Amino acid sequence: MKLLIVEDEPKTSAYLHRGLVEQGYAVDVAQNGIDGRHLALEFDYDVIVLDVMLPGLDGLAVLRELRQRKQTPVIMLTARDRIDDRVLGLQAGADDYLVKPFSFLELVARLQALTRRGRNTPVAQLRVGDLEIDLFARKAWRDGQRLELTAKEFALLAALARRQGEILSKTVIAELVWDVNFDSDANVVEAAVKRLRAKLDDPFPQKLLHTIRGMGYVLEAR
Repeated sequence: MKLLIVEDEPKTSAYLHRGLVEQGYAVDVAQNGIDGRHLALEFDYDVIVLDVMLPGLDGLAVLRELRQRKQTPVIMLTARDRIDDRVLGLQAGADDYLVKPFSFLELVARLQALTRRGRNTPVAQLRVGDLEIDLFARKAWRDGQRLELTAKEFALLAALARRQGEILSKTVIAELVWDVNFDSDANVVEAAVKRLRAKLDDPFPQKLLHTIRGMGYVLEAR
């Protein structure tokens, strides 16, 4: 199980790192909000332990940016004990909240509860910029406008959105969407991307579906 700790107090981060490694976790540590945001967005973690008061970028700002692209479970840590601060964290998308000083055993118990919850509850909704996708209802909206997609167009959009920010080759897309391997010169993927782009991007000023020449396609808000 892989964790990210974003904590600017060296003693606290070292203590948490040592204790969690002893518990069998793989742990990365960032000591400011900018590094924490980079790691949280670029890599996949089972849980993120995120301090509120951070240099460079505070924890709430990191959390808001994270929630635009990922639903990684987040436990907020803070020395503040006001109810308003906890409410702000939960409203920004935190899954749990611990006020310093806290029990290490309680933190471990909450980490275990979050990871169990994540395994049992599949992600139902995805967001990329102003694009919203309901995976269960198989519907998508941009800027509040419903996108009229065919079954294959929705499957293609969902495959890209689940891996937003990741460049997917035509071969990978073919396997994800059609569950087959196409010859390298087949234009099935290109044609499907073109049809999706006409509905997803053409009517809107911000483009989300990008072609990376010689590599494939990526869905992301730039």
